Amino acid sequence: MAPHRLTRDDARRIVVRAQLLDAERPGDVVEVAEQLGAIKIDPTRIIAPCEHTVLWSRIGYAYEPGQLSKAVERDRLLFEFDGAFRAMSLLPLMLPAMRVWPRRESTRQWLEANDRFRRDVLARLRADGPLLASEIDDTAQVSRAPDGWSGSNQVPIMLDVLSRQGVVAIVGREGRHRRWDLAERVYPGDLPELDPDEAARQLAERRLQAAGIAKQKSPWSGVGTAGEAATIDGLAGTWRVDPRQLAALEDDAGGRVAFLNPYDGMLFDRPRLRDVFEFDYVLEQFKPKPQRRYGLFAHPILLGDRFVGMLEAELDRAEGLLRVQAVHEFLPFEVEELDMVRAEISELAQWLGAAVAEGRRER
Repeated sequence: MAPHRLTRDDARRIVVRAQLLDAERPGDVVEVAEQLGAIKIDPTRIIAPCEHTVLWSRIGYAYEPGQLSKAVERDRLLFEFDGAFRAMSLLPLMLPAMRVWPRRESTRQWLEANDRFRRDVLARLRADGPLLASEIDDTAQVSRAPDGWSGSNQVPIMLDVLSRQGVVAIVGREGRHRRWDLAERVYPGDLPELDPDEAARQLAERRLQAAGIAKQKSPWSGVGTAGEAATIDGLAGTWRVDPRQLAALEDDAGGRVAFLNPYDGMLFDRPRLRDVFEFDYVLEQFKPKPQRRYGLFAHPILLGDRFVGMLEAELDRAEGLLRVQAVHEFLPFEVEELDMVRAEISELAQWLGAAVAEGRRER
């Protein structure tokens, strides 16, 4: 079968629809997680934590943060793994790879040297779980040096290792602190068993479902040969397209305005952003202040199927104000576009329970 030939306009519409950023909003948290696969967790609260802005940018005013914790902690329709909330339907596809983890020799050696420590952690969870990491004694025989992400306490490291093996799991959170238990008491007991090849094939299909279209050999997307081959006019290489999104091209609900958290999965594949959307996105959070063009944690503005600017704003929780320092316009907004952006800023402020303190427009 010859590759599908698509225009960049086609490709952008496919991505926007796959990411649930078109005019037809999803109904709830689970629907978003099922489509996107993963909802990134990040505590940066310039406006709101990533997991909540990801959901608000899809669902809109109907989203309340308590819906996420309910889906994870009570309904068990989502689970937390490796810094993201994921649809429980993904777990059977992930388990075969989890069971042969770790592949890195240094991690294997650390586990072998800490076999008694591992057994201590599991015994404590079995007897008293769920527990915070701070409630578990560090009895490690061999310690890893702090790496900038973890301190000298080896308990969080062991828990992360065991979670990647599917032995322990996060049952919920107290603020930003994770509460742990044995995986057998957190994950459903009736999950289907898949062989590794079939699990990997289905996982690639789910990645393509979330991406809509992605380069076949892109390390950012990991879609492999899932879906169907496609080319995009003016762009090199072979792409893979989700056939369901391709079939829905004519059933277009139209676009809208969306503000994307800098850690939103839509922004993860930087080469695709540059090629398909002609958007060369740089997160300025870690740049020295004099080198920042749009601000510390500016949110890209998607209007329809194009990135049109950056929202530089911060929630002043003490004053109850969403302070909009600037709306940076890549090209001058037309009146209708400006009205749409302002309306979305107002919706964002209402969702945050704040009033808007408007700043400047920059072109």
